[in-house]
Amino acid sequence: MTDFKRTLITTALPYANGPVHVGHLAGVYVPADIYARYLRLKGEEVLLIGGSDEHGVPIAIKARKEGVTPREIIDRYHHIIKESFAALGISFDVYSRTSSPTHHAFASAFFKKLHDEGKFIQRASMQFYDEQAGQFLPDRYITGTCPRCGNERAYGDQCEACGSSLNATDLVHPLSAITGNVPELRETTHWFLPLDDYQEWLAKWILEEHPEWKPNVAGQCKSWLDSGLQPRAVTRDLDWGIPVPLDGCEGKVLYVWFDAPIGYISATKELTPEWETYWKDPGTRIVHFIGKDNIVFHCIIFPAMLKAEGSFNLPDNVPANEFLNLEGEKISTTRDWAIWLHEYLVDFKDKQDVLRYVLAAIAPETKDSDFTWKDFQARNNNELVAIYGNFVNRALVLARKYHDNRVPPRGIITARDRELLDEIPAIIARVEASLDAFHFRDALREAMSLARAGNKYLADTEPWKIAGSDPARVETILNICLQVAATLSTLMEPFMPFSSARLRGFMNISPVAWKSMGDAAIHAGHPLGEAGLLFEKIEDDAIRVQVERLEEKKKRLAADTRQAAPVKPDISIDDFAGMDIRVGTIVAAEKVAGTRKLMKLTVDTGTDRRVIVSGIAEQYTPDEVTGRQVCVLVNLSPRVLKGIESRGMILMAESPDGKLSFVAPDGKVAPGTVVC
Repeated sequence: MTDFKRTLITTALPYANGPVHVGHLAGVYVPADIYARYLRLKGEEVLLIGGSDEHGVPIAIKARKEGVTPREIIDRYHHIIKESFAALGISFDVYSRTSSPTHHAFASAFFKKLHDEGKFIQRASMQFYDEQAGQFLPDRYITGTCPRCGNERAYGDQCEACGSSLNATDLVHPLSAITGNVPELRETTHWFLPLDDYQEWLAKWILEEHPEWKPNVAGQCKSWLDSGLQPRAVTRDLDWGIPVPLDGCEGKVLYVWFDAPIGYISATKELTPEWETYWKDPGTRIVHFIGKDNIVFHCIIFPAMLKAEGSFNLPDNVPANEFLNLEGEKISTTRDWAIWLHEYLVDFKDKQDVLRYVLAAIAPETKDSDFTWKDFQARNNNELVAIYGNFVNRALVLARKYHDNRVPPRGIITARDRELLDEIPAIIARVEASLDAFHFRDALREAMSLARAGNKYLADTEPWKIAGSDPARVETILNICLQVAATLSTLMEPFMPFSSARLRGFMNISPVAWKSMGDAAIHAGHPLGEAGLLFEKIEDDAIRVQVERLEEKKKRLAADTRQAAPVKPDISIDDFAGMDIRVGTIVAAEKVAGTRKLMKLTVDTGTDRRVIVSGIAEQYTPDEVTGRQVCVLVNLSPRVLKGIESRGMILMAESPDGKLSFVAPDGKVAPGTVVC
């Protein structure tokens, strides 16, 4: 990193078809902000670039469902996202949008340059077409059954159930997401970037020149490279997006994954006239923060685009994270199984840093991790309140009590004092090493270890016990504690900027420079400010509300995702006529011992009394069914269940949510009445 003059940090552009959730934050935005703040504190030149991705199929689908224009959708969500990021303290130098005139012009010019230089190939291909809608269907406009896991709601580009990447033609029983009709394949022409031309160069650049990249990033790239790269379409048949800047291309737009990463460049151009310094000067280091689902686009497709153009820097690192789950289940925006940032900021006002802390502590850096509300509460109460906040409060209260709310002078240093003073630079060094390697969980753990060390130091030295007998010793102890507190105000700044600012207010200090942390972070005689609680305990009631909200979501999702059983194969009228269904009356009932579901029923069929074993015991009691009239299939071959011969079947209706209901006559009829 010392070879670079400056660092440009980009964050994946969120789709402006909905708000951002904790998964987005943990995977991309909190780590990126931590890193940007860290570099700024060290005095390095850095830009943090972000923006909304406002083209593509998801936005068009959202608009169609709501009966509004795509522009209305992106305007609504761009502002929600931008304001939410700002409220959480994500310190973008610019947060732009791909619908801006600057971006449209820049992306069009980028495409035109590659086209005019012969970097694309043009080819015809077969694509699904919806006759009723009168348009070609992009991948996300097609749903069907996943050929790999059988999920019946897979999209034409991906199955969200198993995570497989798909082509629309892979789907079993494909349907148009617009009309629900079966689409037909028609020929259409598009421009493709021949990724195979860059295969050898990409393999060398990724696998040989960047051995420091995270294993998950290198591994996914290697898998694609080993499979052999294929030409990738850079245009689509759509009416929403950046029009292809060529004559005779009405109805075609730039593929969103071609135009979106160019948004990093156009956003930088919007920010500063010196934008080329950040994208073309070899002294600039570019780092892309993304989630694992964007690895291929940022490590293979976008670099190939930049290589084809020829004048731009390539990324130095792409520290992609894995996924964050929610209460043990995969976060899904389409299913509303998520914690939305803008809602969190309302429910937990002034607790931005708690969320930042928890997400950094559980960041899915090497594997998927899980957010739970109970863990959120425990980390706040047991770590932020009980460790960090407790140390700061004790140090400041003691300074007020024993030294007139000023930083006392330091006297004779003992071995115990020296142990803590020596630990400060060691911890800072470990935090730096972890942040430089994009190990944010480790960095936060090390930073918190300084607060733990401060607490232990106070417990070991017990200044309150010697205040009357050795005030000079108390002054030394408090001086050291306040050095630790001032250091923490900077060391914690990348992770928790709001509480760091609050702590500086308590201590009446300006920001402490990164290089000034440690033994002399605050001077003797400095007047302290009015202390307060750095963090507050989160009560059970607040967490209970969130847990119950998720439980309600889970119930709604379960109801929404249940479907009626598929229709069975056709039978003949003779097959149907062979069934003898009659009305019977249940005259006795008892649960079958040793089972959960089975109930032994004695049924008067009008011709005899017989025993039938039925799987209804989980939903009905014997008393509830005794005396009921039911429909019985009386000519079903006998079957022995749990040692009981069952002669017939009670007809039950099962709803999509699994609830059983008796099939019975509307009014009381004589047992033996023939149904069919």
